[in-house]
Amino acid sequence: MALRACGLIIFRRRLIPKVDNTAIEFLLLQASDGHVEPGESDLETALRETQEEAGIEAGQLTIIEGFRRELSYVAREKPKIVIYWLAEVKDCDVEVRLSREHQAYRWLELEDACQLAQFEEMKAALQEGHQFLCSTAT
Repeated sequence: MALRACGLIIFRRRLIPKVDNTAIEFLLLQASDGHVEPGESDLETALRETQEEAGIEAGQLTIIEGFRRELSYVAREKPKIVIYWLAEVKDCDVEVRLSREHQAYRWLELEDACQLAQFEEMKAALQEGHQFLCSTAT
């Protein structure tokens, strides 16, 4: 049976949406291994993990409707399924407070974020998320 995890693809916009889409930056954390707790919904898990890992609370985020990606891959020789939603920080200068599980974080534009992403599936999710944001009205 595959391990199930959930998370958010967190982003911010430095400039006016739809005018300059290169202003979209994704938050990448070094290391993450969030998992679903009994009784939690997938989205509740993603929000809890975000608070635990980055110190960003649910009230500081806007979940983007209509985007949900399920990635399947092998991690540590075991199948893993991770569900991601897009979430925009309400304040682009939000303070990121890393947990002990993480060593570093960076805000990166799409190309740099994809270069840093470890899995091809994650690169694809970032690209799909960026395309989704650029093609929908906000």
